Amino acid sequence: MEIQLLKDFIRPLHPLTEKESEAFSVIWVPFACKRKTVLTAAGETERYLYFVLEGVQRAFYIGDEKQEATIVFTYPPSFSGVADSFLTQTPTSYFFETLTTSKFLRTTYKQVETLMTEFSNIQRLILKTTAFALKGVLARQAELQCFSSEEKFKTLLHRSPHLLQLIPHKYLASYLGIDPITFSKLMSSVRL
Repeated sequence: MEIQLLKDFIRPLHPLTEKESEAFSVIWVPFACKRKTVLTAAGETERYLYFVLEGVQRAFYIGDEKQEATIVFTYPPSFSGVADSFLTQTPTSYFFETLTTSKFLRTTYKQVETLMTEFSNIQRLILKTTAFALKGVLARQAELQCFSSEEKFKTLLHRSPHLLQLIPHKYLASYLGIDPITFSKLMSSVRL
């Protein structure tokens, strides 16, 4: 059942043949952890690619002043982990933690690398998935640099309104790059 969720997620991204799909499916193993579990810490190299089945996670950065900046949230169904570290196999500057009890399927870099070498179509799947992630990062970078606090908030409400019930507001404020007090004011005044 869990593998079927992964297959259903991948199918519209990039179709695989039956043989490719089967090879891709067998490398994943179930993994679960409690809330507030740090899966990857700054300075470590991301060893796993996760597929989220349940729960909410975040990647974040801690600056010199010990201020946290939330970079991304993940929740079902999506791939998760510290993508740049996983793909380059270099140490990360980010932390990756669960915000709620979470269930995943996960696989290792070596397993993904082996499949990409054996099946060029799986390599294309990984490339396409990475390209969509980059597209999202670039759009978010423009929002952070060019949008007002209210525009950032409205964009979040339009794109992912369910996050308001899933994620503590202090993390959402950090993700939007706005002060928690401003976030609170926007919560009570902005309507879509």
